[in-house]
Amino acid sequence: MAAVGTCGSMNFLFFSLSLGLGLGIGILVSQYFGAKQQDMVGSIIGNSIYVLGSTAIIVSILGILSSPQLLRLLATPDSIIGDSIIYMRMTCIGMLPIAVYNGVTCIIRALGDSKTPLYFLILSSIVNVILDLVFVLTLGWGVFGVAFATVIAQCVAAVTSVIYAYVRIPYFRLSKEQMKPRIPMIISSIKLGIPVALQNSMIAISCMALQGIVNQYGETVMAAYTITGRIEQIVQQPYGSLGMALTTYSGQNMGARKLERVKQGYRQAVIIALVFSICMIPVAYLFGRQIIEAFVKEPEVVEIGMTALRVTSLCYFGLGMIYIPRAVLNGCGDTGFAMLNGITEVVCRLAYSQFFTRIPVLGFWGIWVTTGATWITTAVVCVIRYMRGRWKAKVVVKEGKVQVVG
Repeated sequence: MAAVGTCGSMNFLFFSLSLGLGLGIGILVSQYFGAKQQDMVGSIIGNSIYVLGSTAIIVSILGILSSPQLLRLLATPDSIIGDSIIYMRMTCIGMLPIAVYNGVTCIIRALGDSKTPLYFLILSSIVNVILDLVFVLTLGWGVFGVAFATVIAQCVAAVTSVIYAYVRIPYFRLSKEQMKPRIPMIISSIKLGIPVALQNSMIAISCMALQGIVNQYGETVMAAYTITGRIEQIVQQPYGSLGMALTTYSGQNMGARKLERVKQGYRQAVIIALVFSICMIPVAYLFGRQIIEAFVKEPEVVEIGMTALRVTSLCYFGLGMIYIPRAVLNGCGDTGFAMLNGITEVVCRLAYSQFFTRIPVLGFWGIWVTTGATWITTAVVCVIRYMRGRWKAKVVVKEGKVQVVG
């Protein structure tokens, strides 16, 4: 648990570039689709191959080569650094299938189909779980088995998504003309995707810095932090789903110049996030122990994880209010804000972690206080940006070209 957990922030760092570029490509597709310029959609898909493929290969090589140095930089304990390097390098091998899956599913969502990507993810998750059991419990491959199972599952998701897209979606049956590299289109994809990628990268770097502080408290706190992080990933799924839906929804309506529908979607998403956040608080307080025990049985880890879960649950609405305004802004073409958003999270996570963990009465509990405080502060910045209304002046699709003004 500790070896895998210490790699989480670095995984996110390596994945962030393809995730951001995939989102940028999806924004272009949704806006052209909303503007009824279908002839441009195929060209964007064709050029996305060059953007995502080259990026994934470069990041994969860099990740494999730099894993030992980065793990030592995080003060990873000697007792787990060997397993951590194995896990990190194996997951870096899976960068290309991750880029393919993210690119295809971002495009499918941009065309209005949010269900099919879920089916691919369900299939991948089932494969991952089954292979985890086989590789770890039956074959005894340990951390290598966990990483190998993940890579295979990612390949399954990538292959199935490509096959489905080619068979069922005409836009993916590319002509030679659509496959020709178009520098302006590639640049537009990068311009929209890089700010999001850099935002994710900065968040990942700040998480790595926080992970370095966590590692100083030993394997018990590391394990508890890993478990609560996994639970937070589950809690984030509704917010993330709302965000993906809003990005597509906003992009299509922005392309059609229906600004009032964008605002209506934002308001409805806020209500959904608020209701979900309130419902999750009693779940954390009443069933926190059982949730933590589903991951680990060590009493000390369970006690720390249970209390930490209760602390962060009070801040879930702040987490949701990061996703919602940011998704609307991204879909409308205001991806430049992603940079400011990322800087906010970096500054908060670094400053708060140094402050709260040095308060004697808090100690390592300051780690989870830092998480909650970072969510709330970043959410405030996101809401302010949305309320200022600069996104209304964004004109992304105009005369067949991508332009951002205002």
